[in-house]
Formats: sequence, C-alpha cells, structure tokens
Amino acid sequence: MNSENAAGQLAGRVAVVTGGGSGMGRSISLLFAKEGAGVAVLDLNEAAAKMVAKESGKDTSHVTAVRVDVSSSKEVNAAVQAILARWGRIDILVNCAAIHRDERFVDGDEEMWDLLMAVNLKGTFLPTKAVLPAMIEQRYGRIINFASASGKVGSAREVVYSATKGGVIAFTKALAREVARYGININVICPGPIETPMLLDLYKTMPEISAIWESIIPLRRTGKPEEVAETVLFLASGAGYITGQPISVDGSKAGRQQYCLT
Repeated sequence: MNSENAAGQLAGRVAVVTGGGSGMGRSISLLFAKEGAGVAVLDLNEAAAKMVAKESGKDTSHVTAVRVDVSSSKEVNAAVQAILARWGRIDILVNCAAIHRDERFVDGDEEMWDLLMAVNLKGTFLPTKAVLPAMIEQRYGRIINFASASGKVGSAREVVYSATKGGVIAFTKALAREVARYGININVICPGPIETPMLLDLYKTMPEISAIWESIIPLRRTGKPEEVAETVLFLASGAGYITGQPISVDGSKAGRQQYCLT
C-alpha cells in the first residue's frame, strides 16, 4: 500500500469485506478505505464492487474489487490467496454477504433452504476458514460476522433466514473461543431494520411494515448502513477485550417485538 494509507484508525491494515458492493458492506468498505486500510471489496456483482472501489476515491493499490461467490470454496480460496499475494497479510475479515427470503415457511421448498444456507451460513464459514491460517501465523486478526436480530429471536415469514443467522451467531461464539489464543477476535453484528436494498425489497411485499417498525422502535426510525459501519469499525480497529459477542445494532432491545409481526 502507498503513502496515502498513512493516516486513519486502520492505517497499515488489510481488510476483506464480503458483500461489499451494496448495503452495509458498501458502507463498511468505504469507511475502512477512509480510515486507511487496504480493502478488498468482494461481491458476486463485480460491477457493484468496482463502483464501490471507484467511489472510495482510492487507487487500486489501496482498494480492489473482486468478483466472488461466497458459497464456492474454489472462488473464495482463490480470492484470499490473491489478496495475500498482493498485500502480504489479512488483518480484518467482514462477512457481510447475505440473501433474504420473505415467505411463509410452508410455502418454501428445499431449494430455498439450500440457497440461504449456502450464502448466509456456508458463505460465512468459507471466507473465515480461508483467512484464518494467515491470521494465526501473524498472531492477529479481527473477524466480524453478520447475523440479524432475527437470528436471536426468530422472525415470522423469515424462518429459514432466522435459522441461518442463528447458525452464524453460534458459529461465532464457538470459533471465538477456539482462536482467542492466537490474538484473533471474532464478533457478530445483529442488525435490526437497516435501510439497505434488502430492506427495500421487503417493503415491496409488506409495505405496511415501515410505519409499524417506526412506531415500536424506541428511536422511532430504521437504521442507516453508515451507523452499522461505525460499529464494525470499532470492532476492527480496537476492542481487544471483546470476542465471541453478538452485538445488536437495532435501535434498542425493546424493538425486538417487531420480529413477531406476521
């Protein structure tokens, strides 16, 4: 990385962000770049990843876009090896890639189950497994996974999605214990309703939910992707004595009742 990385909370660090081409992943990638990290923006949508890299205002020695299917071990491993060859280290991994389905459980099928499990749960497992050897060798790492408030309490019409996100929480708690001895901290963000393309898609099928959420969330609004990114930056830049924790970014615990809506 060049001299423009000299300032910022993440100066000298190298970060990998899956799902970095849109939503919360985009905000995280841009904030990390602003704070001086070398950032690999991974996304299935290569054009979106390239747009984020361009939007960062940094050159390709600082921010790079990589097309990756996080459910493919071949693609994930190739991307991680290329990043290591380019920068020599990986200090931070953010597993933000995810997909969502809003439907009654009885209307779903096995194909839907397999797809959500492949992207949301396996898509967390594969990048984590790929970066851990380098983090163990350097005796340092910060991994921030993404679950959901639905993974904590369950959500009607999101049964399979809730199952995948509950799995991410358990995965994080267990692995954090296993790798703590190597100086690696792993935590998991559990967002509430955040204004991302995924949320906008939900509004198309349940337009009434926006007003309902805003009436029961104590902060009286949905969250911004940038607010989630600020929490991720806190975990990535320091927070050395926090590991294995599901951290809610949801406007208040009192808002959990929203996930019982049908």
